[in-house]
Amino acid sequence: MSKFDPIRPFYDSEVNEGIRSVLHHPMMKALMNFTFPDVEESVWKEQLLKTHSIRDFQVNFIYQSVQKVLQRSSEGLTTSGFEKLEKNTSYLFISNHRDIILDTSLLNVSLYDHGLVMTASAIGDNLVKKDFLLKLSRLNRNFLVLRGLPPRELLQSSKLMSEYIGQLLLRENRSVWIAQREGRTKDGNDATHQGVLKMLAMGSDEENVMDYFKKIKIVPVSISYEYDPTDALKMPQLMAEANNEIYIKEKNEDFITLLSGIMGQKKRIHIHVGDALHKEIDEIKRKQDNSNRQIQCLAQVIDDSILSTYRLWPTNFIAYDILHKTNKHSHLYTENEKSLFERRLELKIDNTNQVMVDSFLAMYSNPVSNKLNYHDAL
Repeated sequence: MSKFDPIRPFYDSEVNEGIRSVLHHPMMKALMNFTFPDVEESVWKEQLLKTHSIRDFQVNFIYQSVQKVLQRSSEGLTTSGFEKLEKNTSYLFISNHRDIILDTSLLNVSLYDHGLVMTASAIGDNLVKKDFLLKLSRLNRNFLVLRGLPPRELLQSSKLMSEYIGQLLLRENRSVWIAQREGRTKDGNDATHQGVLKMLAMGSDEENVMDYFKKIKIVPVSISYEYDPTDALKMPQLMAEANNEIYIKEKNEDFITLLSGIMGQKKRIHIHVGDALHKEIDEIKRKQDNSNRQIQCLAQVIDDSILSTYRLWPTNFIAYDILHKTNKHSHLYTENEKSLFERRLELKIDNTNQVMVDSFLAMYSNPVSNKLNYHDAL
């Protein structure tokens, strides 16, 4: 047994057996009928039974599923920055996090389209409690982030994950996707949690952790959706936080959010990959000799990249203007776009609850406020 067995995806040698174990599951049938609506069940089953590697499963099935999702629930995906990445090279993609499944799926579609190394991607074990979802995630090269552990076990789990990420990047030449913080950003304020960087640093055998961070080639990623299909679903948690209450998830809440994120309307989507942080890491190492301070500075550099390259949409500017009672950005959207957004607000949110209305608007407008820190005029 490998010490990584509790968290790793399937090995290629296990893929066919994994597929056979879920082949007749109703959710597999639903996924395949969605992806290949004009194909007989016997045909896609036969193709699945011939699949013996994660790459084949991703390219022949998951890639096609994501294309169908884009076709059904968006006005298309655009990308920038991918041309700067080197082929046959592994990177650690540290990304802002909006959607449970799509963020990493869309990145992998873009990497594949550009002929680049696809990622192994971190996923919380709370999202794959159902056996089918766990197996599907392992077939899609996800590795598990173990949640809800007591402090000592959490430390051991973090060390194991750090070692595994290091092995993927440095020994297997496999890129890795990880969110900049635990859980999705609910309020539109994207910020890198230093704990994520400290976890990654546990796998370092370098005297100075900055040398390790340079070696694993960190690339910040910003992903933005014109409409967040789970915007209203995020409200109960934001309301609890506004009232200083502990938020307890409903049963199946993660699963409902997962499906809503995939199938809900997103309109336009954009992914930008930044430059690998080589010069910036050298600069941090030169200026700072305290490791905690180095990690603070690195988190700031990642934030600067993500926030400054985040693609803003009319929905962001509309929400900002409504929330701040201004028409400062009215040249960046049409009256029709504004009325559609206001209609969404009416349908999804209790308009008698001003705190809820303001929280909904802030979710969309905070990226504009953050961008204003980098550009005085928008």
